[in-house]
Amino acid sequence: MSAAALSPRPDAGASRSGAAPQGQGPKDLALAFFGFLNLRNVPAGLDLFEPGGSFEILPAAIRGTAGKEGRRFVESLVAAFPDLLIQTRSVMETPDLAVVELKMEGTQGADFLGILNQEKHVDVDQAWMVWAAGGKITRIRAYWCQNQLYRRLAVKRLDRISILG
Repeated sequence: MSAAALSPRPDAGASRSGAAPQGQGPKDLALAFFGFLNLRNVPAGLDLFEPGGSFEILPAAIRGTAGKEGRRFVESLVAAFPDLLIQTRSVMETPDLAVVELKMEGTQGADFLGILNQEKHVDVDQAWMVWAAGGKITRIRAYWCQNQLYRRLAVKRLDRISILG
């Protein structure tokens, strides 16, 4: 594993111009995707997906395509956390899959996943599985502890997440 794969730099995996990395394996594509999110460049991040690529965020029960549900989630993420920072901790790769362990952090600036904005800082450990073929991401699946996210964002009632109290 290279030092660049573990880099906490906000732009790790993507160039400032928005160009994808030269290597097009799952690890390179995953790092480029998170690099584009750090740059708040949602279109460039989603351009790494094949048309109709699968997008799953299991803790939030989001399943669909990168072009629809993926776009909605990623746009909501960068809007809700204006200072979003994704720090890659480790990457494991096979010829068609990269598993990325990361920490996603930022200060909530808008409602997110039904959680009212309380301007709380959040840092959540996550694992993302990124499948790739033909130089494109074909499928992505994310895992994190939803209760950890709720605690960090000071959600008091899990039966009615949007209600403060």
